[in-house]
Amino acid sequence: MNEYQAHPTTVIDEGAKIGKKTKIWHFSHIMSEAIIGENCTIGQNVLVSSKAVLGNNVKVQNNVSIYAGVVCEDDVFLGPSCVFTNVINPRSFISRKEEFRSTLVKQGATIGANATIICGVTIGEYAMIGAGAVVTKDAPAYALIVGNPGKQIGWVDKEGNTINNPISYLQNPGET
Repeated sequence: MNEYQAHPTTVIDEGAKIGKKTKIWHFSHIMSEAIIGENCTIGQNVLVSSKAVLGNNVKVQNNVSIYAGVVCEDDVFLGPSCVFTNVINPRSFISRKEEFRSTLVKQGATIGANATIICGVTIGEYAMIGAGAVVTKDAPAYALIVGNPGKQIGWVDKEGNTINNPISYLQNPGET
């Protein structure tokens, strides 16, 4: 008996690893060698590719594709229709699977709806990527990134509130 919940329309390939208390909704596909931690929520029409990794308590909203090489640590939030890439210069007539670049989304980070994350970047702990942003370079921990191309416009705390003094906050979390 599975220790996770999956809607009957979900396709789970043999060899996928899915943690306890995870819920997977309609029309999603979990490929072989995908790893999903405990207590995750996988929305409708989500693809988790082989060699993609989701930590514990990750929330994936509808219409997200998580490709090989994407690693999301614990407590990550992926907003509706956000996009990951895994090849920097794709062409349909050239196989570039050996050129996949890894993407790391560190603990507690949030990626907003319709944001695009270009492969090879790291999103720092508790960073907040705004809706529709296009992230082309690493985002520091607690950074607030918006726009196309994504630019840092401020800092956020663990709860996602903007903060004025990031150095003071990092030394004394909870005091903004």
